[in-house]
Amino acid sequence: MKKKFLEVGRIVGTHGIRGELRVEPWCDSPDFLAQFKTLYYNSGDEKIKVSSRPHKNIVLMKIKGIESIEEAEVLRGRVLYIDRNSVKLPEGKNFVQDLLGCRVLNADDKTVEYGTIADVFKTGANDVYTVKSTSGKEYLIPVIDSVVVEKNVDDGIVLVRPMEGLFDDEA
Repeated sequence: MKKKFLEVGRIVGTHGIRGELRVEPWCDSPDFLAQFKTLYYNSGDEKIKVSSRPHKNIVLMKIKGIESIEEAEVLRGRVLYIDRNSVKLPEGKNFVQDLLGCRVLNADDKTVEYGTIADVFKTGANDVYTVKSTSGKEYLIPVIDSVVVEKNVDDGIVLVRPMEGLFDDEA
């Protein structure tokens, strides 16, 4: 089942003396996070009103009701969430949290399972899936059209056509 509230960042510090916060975005970009006017704490239990702006690789954020550096400092380390229903993803795009735990199968022989997606990270050119096998070995799968053939997060399956040598030691 897909989570209704998704983690999008963490408060990492303060900015200035009027209660503004520095937020590390856990999404595609600081611009993506800065577009929201409503965020949540506590896995979605507590709604907050915000105004934000991207600043280099972080987001500078003002939370309604937080007016001093002392009030802001108490929030350091808190995780921020969005309501998944407030985002319309482009076709073919997925939330990372929906990909985590998906089974990775061979696109040509679906009886061959390589493991599950344990992490997704960005490189300059493309995303990369960290796939953990049942034996605990980790593999890095580039998310490019010639390798990742299909993503079906509703069924929890990602089909891949691995590059030569990628899983050779599994044989």
